[in-house]
Amino acid sequence: MRNRSEPSVDTGGPRGTGGAGGAEGEVEGDADVVRFAFDGRDLAARRGQSIAGALWGHGIVAWRTTRGGGRPRGAFCGMGVCFDCLVVVNGVPGQRACLVRVSEGDTVTSQEGHGHGALGS
Repeated sequence: MRNRSEPSVDTGGPRGTGGAGGAEGEVEGDADVVRFAFDGRDLAARRGQSIAGALWGHGIVAWRTTRGGGRPRGAFCGMGVCFDCLVVVNGVPGQRACLVRVSEGDTVTSQEGHGHGALGS
């Protein structure tokens, strides 16, 4: 019988790593690895992984600041409802990191406020 404290589904990686390897840029199984840039850092993720999941796997938990006050935000709901996880992907602001899958060569940057600086706060 399964121990109830263990998850019933395979998380795809060692426990406690967020699904991506331990060291920065290290992801298990090179055949399924995509490389992307986040705020100037070269990172790796599993093919098909969300941007939020990839960032969590590297210990990055905040990647947006609020319009009023510049408070840090990251994933909150994890299912695309709350808009706390917004990032800029390949120059397009307002992308929900929990829904967008990371692709080879993506450039992802933190988003400040609504992501449209010229429009004001």
